[in-house]
Amino acid sequence: MKNGVTNPWTPGILKALIAPMNVIPGLMASCFGLFALAVSPMCWAASARPDVVPTNYRLLYEQRFNHPRALKDFVQTDPQAWQWSRESRGGAMELARQSGYKPPVRSPVNIALIEGKKFTDFVMEVDLLQTGAEYGHRDMCVFFGFSDPKKFYYAHVATSADDHAHNVFIVNEQPRTKIARETTPGVKWGQGIWHKLRLERRGSDGSIRLFFDDMTRPIMVASDTTFRSGYIGFGSFDDTGKVDNIRIWGPSVERKKSGFFANSK
Repeated sequence: MKNGVTNPWTPGILKALIAPMNVIPGLMASCFGLFALAVSPMCWAASARPDVVPTNYRLLYEQRFNHPRALKDFVQTDPQAWQWSRESRGGAMELARQSGYKPPVRSPVNIALIEGKKFTDFVMEVDLLQTGAEYGHRDMCVFFGFSDPKKFYYAHVATSADDHAHNVFIVNEQPRTKIARETTPGVKWGQGIWHKLRLERRGSDGSIRLFFDDMTRPIMVASDTTFRSGYIGFGSFDDTGKVDNIRIWGPSVERKKSGFFANSK
């Protein structure tokens, strides 16, 4: 104002100076919102990923089969059916033919158990390669909660699902019975293709989740507390295949010889 007259440019100048100050908080909020939107899915994904090992778990067992002597870690229903296989990736435990074994009740015949270690709560990862011909029950199996040859669980991973294939089964002094409450139509083994399998088991509450290649969505979900702890193993109902890169995490492991399979090495 000069001589009682207001400068007509003053309001405009003041608005121009004040406007950016009003805009900055909005821009900051918008930027923060965009950042949150970008980051929050990543944070959610990281916290929701099922392949994260619980903080109280430690690595309890690992086997990469880099030498034939690795097979001494196992007891088998028929040692003559298993051999060490040289691979471009190092080595593997191979189920090369059918086992000369008759189970006490209807259940898989080809079993190789990690000897001397009983697990209750655990996360297990393993690489599997199926070497048989394609058909509906083309399978490989993982065994857990193995108490004796008439008491155990196994996950049967097969091409097609039915009452006797591609499910979690319990063997409890009678022929195997499926117990999964969720499963899928089957898997594609392919030829010469290694697949990653992950088994999450909590004997403390009975939960069982099995993943195949995709570690974000289980192919089998079950719950059972009949056998809270036991031995872990690998094999097939009546096919052939290879096993490699075993890793098992958990809070603890009980060291105890099994005494199973009198014809084992």
